[in-house]
Amino acid sequence: MVFRRVFFLANSFFWTVFLGTVVIISGLADFRGHFTGWITRVYCKILLASSGVKYKVVGLDRLDRNSHYIFASNHESAFDIPLIFGGLPFHIVSIAKRELMKIPIFGWAMVAARHIIIDRNNRTKARKSLEKAKASLDFNPRSVIIFPEGTRSEDGEIHQFKKGGLAIAIDLGMDVVPLAVCGTRDVLEKRSLALRSGEVELRVGDPIPVVQWKERPKGEFAETVRECVVAMKRDWASERVTPS
Repeated sequence: MVFRRVFFLANSFFWTVFLGTVVIISGLADFRGHFTGWITRVYCKILLASSGVKYKVVGLDRLDRNSHYIFASNHESAFDIPLIFGGLPFHIVSIAKRELMKIPIFGWAMVAARHIIIDRNNRTKARKSLEKAKASLDFNPRSVIIFPEGTRSEDGEIHQFKKGGLAIAIDLGMDVVPLAVCGTRDVLEKRSLALRSGEVELRVGDPIPVVQWKERPKGEFAETVRECVVAMKRDWASERVTPS
């Protein structure tokens, strides 16, 4: 376990610095972020491979590879990030909190890769950031990953989904795809560097058309998406139970 942890951390540090620098430099000319998006997927696949954790993606056949989606996922571990970006064959950007920009190389690379940065501590600035995000996605379509819970779950339960990020999907007319990350908390807990062996899974739900939600309560839509995620994770948990 110690060797796995050291090997993973060493790889994470090296590839973050190396590929992060590549993204920062290439981002100066890659105005639409396609190349930096590809580099991000390569980076996350390297992290998955170096972790030694077995992973599986279920449900990709439900998606159109030529479309763009708002992916809405539960959030239970830092391991969710490489699993999602490495497991989904789409150009994806995230809606990230401004605090991440303070991280050398990593934060700068996020800016260069055209991720959407918001200030969650200032409602006015956050609203303006989301408005800019809508304009950016309309001009340069790409998929977006959001974690509607707002932060990583402390207890592994899927908590209330906030409606803010999901409202972008309705405004842009982008279908929402529920994602369930399963087992990531077991291999890497919050505020821990103790990487454990195990198996994780990313479950992909059916895209939810947003047209029918234009005039309906946003909170109701958020709960509908959450219920889809909860159901997928429940199915995963039940399939792990060994019959007596």
